[in-house]
Amino acid sequence: MPLKYPQLFTGLLSGWNGVLLYGPPGTGKTMLAKAVATQCKTTFFNISASSMVSKWRGESEKLVRVLFDLAEYHAPSTIFIDEIDSIMSQRESGEHEASRRMKTELLIQMDGLAKRKNSQVFVLAASNLPWELDLAMLRRLDKRILVPLPPPAARLVIMESHLRDRATVDLDFGAFVEQTEGYSGSDLVLVCKEAAMRPLRRLMDTLESGDETEDASKVILRLQPVCENDISCALERTKPSGAWSTSFSAR
Repeated sequence: MPLKYPQLFTGLLSGWNGVLLYGPPGTGKTMLAKAVATQCKTTFFNISASSMVSKWRGESEKLVRVLFDLAEYHAPSTIFIDEIDSIMSQRESGEHEASRRMKTELLIQMDGLAKRKNSQVFVLAASNLPWELDLAMLRRLDKRILVPLPPPAARLVIMESHLRDRATVDLDFGAFVEQTEGYSGSDLVLVCKEAAMRPLRRLMDTLESGDETEDASKVILRLQPVCENDISCALERTKPSGAWSTSFSAR
């Protein structure tokens, strides 16, 4: 919106220069960044630790400065830093000098974005561990958005979208919503994959036993649909990826 209607976003209403997406792993933070890359029609820079850290003395700071200069040249642009906690953890007294200089340069460049008038460089970051970020970086990421675990309605949609074409007609996905409390989006995809694999394993057992003599190209037509027992067994085998939400709420 600030790019489309710059006359409205002025002074105190100026757009955010930095946004942090934080939340449990597997909730779609990186996918939201991909949506930004395609929907906002800006030059997109996908940055990781390997893009900014160099073994040569002084090169890391130069890479950070060149990145922001390049983003300013190709403005409007978006700089996406995934897993930002890997390069911007809290600064400590015993930290290596090169790492400290690189962090300082990144903070200086981000602070410069706020001071530049009509800057069209936008920094988008994602992290699973926001409490490990340096406080100075949190200040520069002035807009922080929690990407939570999917609610019951979203979990139902995820399971239906992945298993609707493979399940029996009368299968009630709503009966499994309460059992998936605490599951992330990626965990639910693994549950659906495990459930879809069970009819395939039964078919493989039949083929390996020698009872099936038909052409292999017709095997896919003999797959049984996914039933309630398949999903129940998949839920028993696939657990949530971690107690992230508990540790996050405690902090």
